[in-house]
Amino acid sequence: MSAAWLHDVGYAPDLVATGMHQLDGARYLRDVAHADDLICRLVAHHSSAFIEARNRGLSEQLASEFPPVEGLLSHAITYADMTTTPDGEPTEVESRLAEILARYGEGDLVAESIREASPLIIDSVRVVTTALAEG
Repeated sequence: MSAAWLHDVGYAPDLVATGMHQLDGARYLRDVAHADDLICRLVAHHSSAFIEARNRGLSEQLASEFPPVEGLLSHAITYADMTTTPDGEPTEVESRLAEILARYGEGDLVAESIREASPLIIDSVRVVTTALAEG
């Protein structure tokens, strides 16, 4: 639950170092807030961050500092990110992806990374939706 609340902390202007909010946020949580390692790793890797890291030339830093988390927890943080709007309202994953693409614009590194990650993001939402339905 904590990672869901904190996943976008790296957007805070004072925390921007690499321009990759997942990595900047995870570093802040680790180095300043001394957050639990699992929370830092979930924040670092939410919403297929490895794709943006690769596109920014930050793959090695992301992977070495914050090993990825596998399984339902990883899917759940992406679900939390991709089924709410920037102001916290519920939305469908396809609408959220379209909003991100429109906000960043064609050719932007974040937009291109999200476009590439979309099938993985949609799959994460499906996994969590199925788990919730099964109780």
